[in-house]
Amino acid sequence: MVSLQINGQMHNVDVAPDTPLLWVLRDILGMTGTKFGCGIAQCGACTVHLDGQAVRSCMLPVGAIKNRGITTIEAVGNTPAGAKVQRAWLDLEVVQCGYCQSGQIMSAAALLNSTPQPDDSDIDAAMAGNICRCGTYVRIRAAIKKAASTA
Repeated sequence: MVSLQINGQMHNVDVAPDTPLLWVLRDILGMTGTKFGCGIAQCGACTVHLDGQAVRSCMLPVGAIKNRGITTIEAVGNTPAGAKVQRAWLDLEVVQCGYCQSGQIMSAAALLNSTPQPDDSDIDAAMAGNICRCGTYVRIRAAIKKAASTA
């Protein structure tokens, strides 16, 4: 049995400690907002926050999480940075197909948590591990800048 604090609630799941967090979120708990993309932590579709830091859940074994808090796309809008990012995403109509967008939003919110006024190099570094097959990178950058400028 593994205990996880997800979106402010405790969940006890009967899985092996080496089970990736992504599979617990999607298959055990039914939180399907976090997406499976590549399975090797390269595309960013599975990004969640672990104590506010963006991490790839497809390669993160639940046994390594310990007592740290997990935030998923389902709850990131309850945080100040997450709410700003989600609003900017909607205002600028960032989404095209949408598959990668939960990971993009999670990475952008983590960036604004650590760097409230990011410059282009900060955005490049934070978003480098998130792939968008539709090529919405220009709108993603604009939305991050808009979210950063929102009071």
